[in-house]
Amino acid sequence: MLKRLNIYFKEMYPIIPRLLLGMIIFGEIYFIVILNNGITEFKINYQEFIGGFTVFSFLLWLRIADDFKDYELDCRLFSHRPLPSGRVKKSDLAIFVGILITVTVLLNLFFMNNFGFFLFLYIYGTLMSLWFFSKKKIQKSLPLALVTHNPVQMIMNIYIISFTCIKYGLKAWTLTNFLAAWTLYFPALIWEVSRKIRSPKDETEYVTYSKLFGYKKATMFVLILTWADILTNVLLVWNLNKISVIALLINTCWMTWKFAQFMKDPTLFKIVDKVERYTYIQESMMLITVAAYIIFGKI
Repeated sequence: MLKRLNIYFKEMYPIIPRLLLGMIIFGEIYFIVILNNGITEFKINYQEFIGGFTVFSFLLWLRIADDFKDYELDCRLFSHRPLPSGRVKKSDLAIFVGILITVTVLLNLFFMNNFGFFLFLYIYGTLMSLWFFSKKKIQKSLPLALVTHNPVQMIMNIYIISFTCIKYGLKAWTLTNFLAAWTLYFPALIWEVSRKIRSPKDETEYVTYSKLFGYKKATMFVLILTWADILTNVLLVWNLNKISVIALLINTCWMTWKFAQFMKDPTLFKIVDKVERYTYIQESMMLITVAAYIIFGKI
């Protein structure tokens, strides 16, 4: 079983990089919220690490849940993947998920201050894994699946924000918290749509946004989301570092140019590859902004 799970993690969800990603997601929102509230004396302890682990654990659970949900489709279109190929058994993943969720629940119940928000996050995730009890309707509609599933990223952001506000006694209903709830929602939404945009020659029976709406309209939609993303980021770092604002805008202008190139000739590259590069740069700059503010103060 352990060998089979190792195959799954290696190909579908590398543990160490994704655990680090969970810590980064938690840390970015956590520090953005407290720094925008003028807090520079941090009370970091085991709770922050549990929060980062919870983000990692939740995203891993969603990854496995998706493999269960799409098993029949994957057997037809992605038979090389660990689960449909038979190299990993459903029972392996089921046992692992049971242990993972139990550990995560106990950690949040006994050590975190926002268990109600944690429960809301996992209830929503459970409903997602069950197609909100409307599998036939949602599975056949890519836009409906996006509308019902993608908000989970924002709920995860709210889980982090709620912990931070409770720990530091901050007001919940503020512009900073509103923007922070969106700040990692947009990159997730942009990536989700972009990975299902293809040039006409690359289309298969797999349903994509480019097949439904045309690659130009789908790309334009992602372009609009990208500028909405930069707006939230700029507002969040405006009071922290003006140099970061310029860097964020330059990165977004580069991405806009790539969108324009793709709309002119969709055979040049896969748009999702450029989106991933944009996202890594964007989020890295957000982290650098936080680190620079902590070390050097307002610039």
